[in-house]
Amino acid sequence: MCSWLHPLKVWSLRESRDGSDSDRRPRLHDQFRDAIRVRHYSPRTEKTYWYWIRYFIRFHKLRHPAEMSEPEVSAFLTWLATKRGVAAATQNQALNAPVFLYRHVIKVPLGDIQNISRVRRPPKLPVVLNHNEAMAVIDRLPAPHKLIVSLIYGAGLRVTETARLRVKDIDFGLRTITVRDGKGAKDRNTLLPESLATPLRSLTKARTDEVKVTPAEKRTPTSMPGALARKYPFASLSVQWQWLFPSEGLCQDGEGRWVLHHLHVSAVQKAVKRAVSDAGLGKSATSHTFRHSFATQLLLSGVDIRTVQELLGHSDLNTTQIYTHVLGQGFAGVRSPLG
Repeated sequence: MCSWLHPLKVWSLRESRDGSDSDRRPRLHDQFRDAIRVRHYSPRTEKTYWYWIRYFIRFHKLRHPAEMSEPEVSAFLTWLATKRGVAAATQNQALNAPVFLYRHVIKVPLGDIQNISRVRRPPKLPVVLNHNEAMAVIDRLPAPHKLIVSLIYGAGLRVTETARLRVKDIDFGLRTITVRDGKGAKDRNTLLPESLATPLRSLTKARTDEVKVTPAEKRTPTSMPGALARKYPFASLSVQWQWLFPSEGLCQDGEGRWVLHHLHVSAVQKAVKRAVSDAGLGKSATSHTFRHSFATQLLLSGVDIRTVQELLGHSDLNTTQIYTHVLGQGFAGVRSPLG
């Protein structure tokens, strides 16, 4: 990654020799970071966009983006499709990054990008598990991954949403789980499975006891979203903001403070991969498969598709509609000749 900083330094040196005030001008990475954070994009989107911007720059022999425009973007996207064989979603992602860069950083929005070899995106049905298959995998998971995947399957959460749950997000009285800053920066409520109420009570009590037995001056703060750490300086030490699934080690936040972050989702994904193999399902199931299975199980039990859409947090009903095709309910009651 460090090698990518060199082209930006070279650009600054070239401008300095021309007598400009580039020494005080922020680098491209800094300009991009400020532009994307002021618009409240997620950290994952910021990381992904910067990856593709660097890839775009390197493809064009380290030319500054200000010296390029639509033809160069078109050439890059075509190369990804024809030479690298990327998926349609990947090519779209690679397009969104320079579009953001030129619109918000270079301040010269891209026009129509023509003559692109587009990757076709064939419709694909998600892999789903029946209840017995799902439980066969869950029962083989160690703690805390077993509870995390149980929440994905029982409440329809995404793995990142589950990892980010805090003590305050569980309402045992209303039997709800609140998802904060989910996909699209949206909040939503979903159901709290009855079978998970007891282990979640035990977990929240354990987190509460850990905080209360530790003097305030010796507590490790939890990582906080946005500017809340400055707005509420003592919130990160309170019980309500504790992660349900904290990481084992500490990390530095954006301001250099050592804080406790949540469990990394890659640990959950690796545990699920091992459990799926041990269960011998013969399906390429991942942690996200349990979210798909949550939706299909609700539809099988007769839950209205609009309710399923709300629980999953889908903006478009068409996204939820895919599960009816998984179940074969899109055939208008047609029966096979074999019965």
